[in-house]
Amino acid sequence: MTDSFDELDPPFDVLEPATVLGPLVFNSPHSGSVYPQSFLEQTRLDLVTLRRSEDTFVDELFASVVERGYPLMRAFFPRCYVDVNREPYELDPRMFDGRLPSYANTRSMRVAGGLGTVARVVGDAQEIYGRRLPVDDALRRIETLYKPYHRTLRRLLTCTLRDFGSALLIDCHSMPSSAGPRDERPRGDVVLGDRYGTSCFPIVSETVETALRDLGYTVGRNKPYAGGFITEHYGSPTTGLHVLQFEINRALYMDERRQIRAAGFERVAADIAVVVDRLAELPLEELKPCRTAAE
Repeated sequence: MTDSFDELDPPFDVLEPATVLGPLVFNSPHSGSVYPQSFLEQTRLDLVTLRRSEDTFVDELFASVVERGYPLMRAFFPRCYVDVNREPYELDPRMFDGRLPSYANTRSMRVAGGLGTVARVVGDAQEIYGRRLPVDDALRRIETLYKPYHRTLRRLLTCTLRDFGSALLIDCHSMPSSAGPRDERPRGDVVLGDRYGTSCFPIVSETVETALRDLGYTVGRNKPYAGGFITEHYGSPTTGLHVLQFEINRALYMDERRQIRAAGFERVAADIAVVVDRLAELPLEELKPCRTAAE
């Protein structure tokens, strides 16, 4: 069950192993399910509808990485409250009373689609709010949740890069089993996003894809998800920092309508552990910045 609190304390955490065994870092930015009461009073939607935008249970699917020697960062706040996989100020001026900062990005495709840093819609373009929000509300969410989240993630990656000479971030997400009521075509099992080869060396994507295919999963690359802000912003393989976005089909492990774990949950979690072990076998030299993506 999802609880609602007036304050998010803490808003996120990092599950760290007793001993870090390699350069892998895992991040679940959209699995948060703690809805502030003030937010629930603002929205015109019920909680079930809001929760459809969550990457429900994704942090649990990847929980075994900690016992394998790698940290897992996870948000507790929901993405429809503030989305840390966006630029810090991707904001739609039509949503707010008051003037946005001059540096806000008000023209991105994500803002146009209603999915900025503070989202306008969830699910099948359902409007979250019945009236405009005070602009100070959006800025407060960014200052108190978004920025501390990224400071912590950046620190985690910096320490990993320092200790191992490289860092490999797996950004963990889930996707609906179809694009919506107008498109019932089933999606594949997993979509890997590496920003068309720019956010990590090819060996990273290839290793994960091969491991998944060996386990019987269908795997796509970059379509329809090439990787969001985190993948694009942090991925810098020529400096030793690699990022791969991992999107898994929710129908594999949960009942999407009732938002509960399905019979396949344990199998998917076990298979993810196999993929992580395969990644852990990559020689550090393959990830270090002395290599180039063309090698």
